[in-house]
Amino acid sequence: MDSFTIEMKEKTIDYVLRATWMAVSKMYNEEAGKAGSTMATGFALLSIDPEDGTPSTSLGPKMGMEATSLSRILKTMEAKGLITRKKNPNDGRSVLIHLTDFGKEMRDYSKRVVLRFDEAVKEAVPEKDLLTFIEVAGTIMELISEKKIYTEEISIR
Repeated sequence: MDSFTIEMKEKTIDYVLRATWMAVSKMYNEEAGKAGSTMATGFALLSIDPEDGTPSTSLGPKMGMEATSLSRILKTMEAKGLITRKKNPNDGRSVLIHLTDFGKEMRDYSKRVVLRFDEAVKEAVPEKDLLTFIEVAGTIMELISEKKIYTEEISIR
């Protein structure tokens, strides 16, 4: 066992999740920066249907983002010429977010970045370990969504 593995075994699950996600996030932001973008923009591009557009109201929940943060990202994306907003023909009250040609190019770039990360991890980690990781992550998500973690109050003192 290498020193990194031993060190990570001494950490809480929360720490391992946060530290890993922060490293992934930093890596994605560095890659996105090469194209003058950000991870958040890439994530938004990947969440927008490239053919039919996506209702702005469904983007927030799809991305797990608050409306204010999403609104800021969409304004930036519109200013950079990545998206356009069009009235939804099926619902006059809502707006569809459509990718411009440049937005589609950048979506493609974002997709390649994500798929390259996936490939690199799959090359380095045995399939059975990845399946276990996905299973554990699913269990964590289930515990959280079914509110099975904090079933009793934790006292301050």
